[in-house]
This record gives sequence, C-alpha cells and structure tokens, in this order.
Amino acid sequence: MKKLLIIGGIIVVFFVAIIALTTASNKSKLADNPYGTEDLKKSTIDLIGNENYDSIVLPDAVSKKIESGEPTTVYFFHPECHFCMEMTPILMPIAKEEGVKVNQYNMAEFSDQAGDAYGIREWPALVQYENGKEVGRLVGLQPEENIHAFFNEYYAK
Repeated sequence: MKKLLIIGGIIVVFFVAIIALTTASNKSKLADNPYGTEDLKKSTIDLIGNENYDSIVLPDAVSKKIESGEPTTVYFFHPECHFCMEMTPILMPIAKEEGVKVNQYNMAEFSDQAGDAYGIREWPALVQYENGKEVGRLVGLQPEENIHAFFNEYYAK
C-alpha cells in the first residue's frame, strides 16, 4: 500500500510539473505575440514562434491594406484545420521564393470579421485583392504548382 501511495505521489508531481512547464512556455510565447492580446486559443499559442506563421496580420491592418488599393495577398487559415496545417508549410516557402508578401489571417481568432467582410466560409483560402476588390481565390489544400500559378498570375516578374 505504501508503494502505491509513493507511485501515485510521483505521478501527481509529474503532472503538476508538466502543467507548470506548459504554462511557463505559453506565457513566454505570449510576451511578444503579434495578436496584441493574451486571450488566445491554445492552438494559436502553439503557432507563435513558428517561422511559417510570422506574417500574422490583424483585421484592421488587412482592411487598410485592401482599401489602399495596392495588390494584397491574404491567407485565411485556422490553426485547428488539418488542411491549413498542411498548406502553410507549402505556401510560405513558395511565397518567399516568389517574393510575395502573404498576410496571414487567423480564423480561430478573427472569423467573425472575415466571414462578413471577405466572404470567407472555407479555409485555407488564399485570396488576392487589387484596387480594393477580390480578383482571385484558391480554396482548400493546393499543390505547389497551383500556388506558383496563382502568384505568377498576380505577381508576374
């Protein structure tokens, strides 16, 4: 019986340590997060610091960029979407290679604004805006050649 109590105590201490380390890690990530708030979903917190998610934009910034009329590419993703998690590591290196600035819009945090303002109902969605209007859209997991073709259509060198 004494051995069971010792083993049980060790297990409890182990789980408390895991929780403490996770909390500390999340707090350090939140210190310089691009969202401007600490009230984020866990799936969003997990992406902070990931090089494939270093172009996060807030809804007001996206709106201003689109309204400015200059060509703007917005990638609408959700961190709990399996297809988004597959698409982003394909998309972002291609964008870098092509010299395209992709504004990443997190649907987990800002879906209310995106649905009405931009008609986003499915994701991942890669959308091109020019002169304040949508001119192109790719929805769903896309192969590399489709992403290259999309960028070449709007950013031909």
